[in-house]
Amino acid sequence: MHRSAPRLSRILACAAVPVMLVVAGCSSDSDDGKASDSSASPSTENTEPTVEPAKFDALPDACTSITKKTIEDLVPKTKNKGGTPGKSSNTASRGGCSWNGLDDNGVKGSQYRWLDVGFTRFESDQSLGSGAERATAEYTKQASKAQATEGAEKAAAKPVTGVGEQATSVTYGLTKSKEDFEYATIVARTGNVVVSVTYNGAGFAGAKTPSAADILKGAQKAAGEAVAAVGADKDTSSASPSAKASSSASDKSTKASDKSTGTSPKTTAKATHKS
Repeated sequence: MHRSAPRLSRILACAAVPVMLVVAGCSSDSDDGKASDSSASPSTENTEPTVEPAKFDALPDACTSITKKTIEDLVPKTKNKGGTPGKSSNTASRGGCSWNGLDDNGVKGSQYRWLDVGFTRFESDQSLGSGAERATAEYTKQASKAQATEGAEKAAAKPVTGVGEQATSVTYGLTKSKEDFEYATIVARTGNVVVSVTYNGAGFAGAKTPSAADILKGAQKAAGEAVAAVGADKDTSSASPSAKASSSASDKSTKASDKSTGTSPKTTAKATHKS
């Protein structure tokens, strides 16, 4: 049997090269296998895990984070109702404000009060961790620092519920300038922000020292408002467009319904009044 010319030429060409090349270049099955192996090989690229984005990207104005009514209740006769803002080189990450006042009652003595609020915000960082994780570490640090206040008497720390995601109260007594002060510090965390509120008071010129319970109650009230202020502007602005869209859609639906029935709000009102 005679072989065809093209078939014979191919056999002779393969025979003229080494065996290894024949296997690699002359076998159609080998080519197919290589392509298959290449497509099936898994990717060797490593994907680095990303940290959770920070929940809050800004801080509230510390001097307006607590309502004027609360300031009046906690700090009677305050010298500066607008508060004294704290100094910070980075207001996006830190902010604070304080108020103090002396309610002078003459021969009955005077009552002194001081209130301070501080905010610390953390960004998420690939190498340092998420903003929430960093804020948690700062929260623990500040709570421990409050308990270790120099000269503090009968310091006690307790968890606080209903204020942020986690909160701790630290109460203690402190003698300054021969006067007995009662202190309460609330340290709270909400998302990637740590809020610290310190409230203290003393009775001067024979006036009675405020009770530890009243000072703690005042500090908790202020802390609740300060925590609520974090992200309040963001929540309001984000809710506003949807509310407007809903209202607009409702108005259009009402108008469309009136047109389809051939009635108007005025006609409906007149009919209701007659009945």
